[in-house]
Amino acid sequence: MIEGVFCVIDYQSVLNDEIKQLKPSGIRRFFDIANEMDNVISLSIGEPDFSTPWHVRQEGIKTLEDGKTWYSPNRGFMELREEICRWLKHRYHIEYEAKNDVVVTVGGSEAIDLCIRCLINPGEEVLIPEPSFVCYRPLTEMAGGVPVTIETKQEDKFRLTAKALREKITPKTKLLILPFPNNPTGAVMRRRDLEEIAEIVRENDLLVLSDEIYSELTYGDTRHVSFAAIEGMKERTVVVNGFSKAFAMTGWRLGYAVGPKEIIAQMTKLHQYGIMSAPTMAQYAAIEAMKNGDSDIDEMREQYDMRRRLIVDGFNAMGLTCFEPEGAFYVFPCIKSTGMTSQDFCEKLIYAEHVAVVPGDAFGDCGEGYVRVSYSYSIKHITEAMSRIGHFLKNL
Repeated sequence: MIEGVFCVIDYQSVLNDEIKQLKPSGIRRFFDIANEMDNVISLSIGEPDFSTPWHVRQEGIKTLEDGKTWYSPNRGFMELREEICRWLKHRYHIEYEAKNDVVVTVGGSEAIDLCIRCLINPGEEVLIPEPSFVCYRPLTEMAGGVPVTIETKQEDKFRLTAKALREKITPKTKLLILPFPNNPTGAVMRRRDLEEIAEIVRENDLLVLSDEIYSELTYGDTRHVSFAAIEGMKERTVVVNGFSKAFAMTGWRLGYAVGPKEIIAQMTKLHQYGIMSAPTMAQYAAIEAMKNGDSDIDEMREQYDMRRRLIVDGFNAMGLTCFEPEGAFYVFPCIKSTGMTSQDFCEKLIYAEHVAVVPGDAFGDCGEGYVRVSYSYSIKHITEAMSRIGHFLKNL
C-alpha cells in the first residue's frame, strides 16, 4: 500500500464460497421486520413465553455466588451426564453410559452440527424429511454432504412414511435425519411408524440423527418414543436433545448428544477444538432442572395444549385448513385458498395487521402454501393475533 492510499479489498473474492451460497434463515426475516415496527404481535419464534423455573434460575445464581465459574470437562460435568442418562432411562427407556456415551453442547444445534460433520464425507447423501427445521440442509452442505429431501404430506399427518423413505435411498445414502416431534408441522412419529422406518434403516445399513428437542412436548395419551428405543436402533442412532424447550431455557444455550461411544468420541474431539466446553452455570442449572423439574414440564405442557386447541380451532373457523399438531408448539395452516404464496401472505399480513408469522417455504420447498405459527405465547397474545389475522382475511 502506498502511503496515504488505502487498499480496496474485494471481500466477495476472499470469503468462503460455500458460506456465500448459503441462504439466510427464513425464520429470522419476519422477526427482524417485526422488531422495526410498532404494535407488532409476533407468532414467529419458537421461544417459550415461560421464564426458566425459579428453582433452576436459583441454582444458576448460586453457582455464580459460589464462584463456580471455571471451565467444565469437555464432555460436560459428570454429574450432568449422569442425570442425562438417568433421565433418558426413566423417560424413554434407553440406557447410556455417562462416561463415554454423552457430550454436552452449546444448544442442540451444536450437537446436530457435530454429528453431521463427524459422520459425513464429501459426496455422501443425507436424507432430510421436510418441512423441517432450517439448519439440517446448510449444515449438510457445509460438511460436504448432499442433502436429499423427502417430502412429508398433510394427508400422512406430515409423518415420514416407509414408502417415501425407500424411494429416496441410493448407494450414496449414509445418514437419515429424523426431526420429530417436528418443527414446523407439529407432526409426531408413533412407535409403529418408527418400527417401519427401522426396518429400512437396517436393510440399507444407514445411520440416524434423531433430533428429539421437542420430546417432552407431545399431547394426548401417547408419549414420545425415542428412535433409539426401537430394537437394534440404539447402535445406529445419535439422539440430540436439550433444555431449551422442555425447561424454557433457550438463553442458557445447553444441549446434548448421546449415542455409540465411537461416534461421541469424534464429536467430542470436534467440540474440543471449536467450543471446548458448554457454559458452567448453565450445566449446574440443568442438573437442578433434571432432578426437580418434572412438575414444571407438566405445567407448561398443559398450557401449550390449551393454546394448541385454541389456535387450531381458530384457523379452521377462518377457513384456513389446519392439521392438528401432536407435538412441539407450532401449527402449520394451509393458506393456498388465499391464492397467495407463503412469502406474500406473511409480508402482507405483517404490514396490514402487524402480525408476524413465518412462510412455510422457509422449511423447504414443500412448505410452500403453508405458514408456521408458534403458540408458545400467552392466550391474550394469541387471541389478539388471531383476531387480526381474521380481519386480514376478511379484507382480502
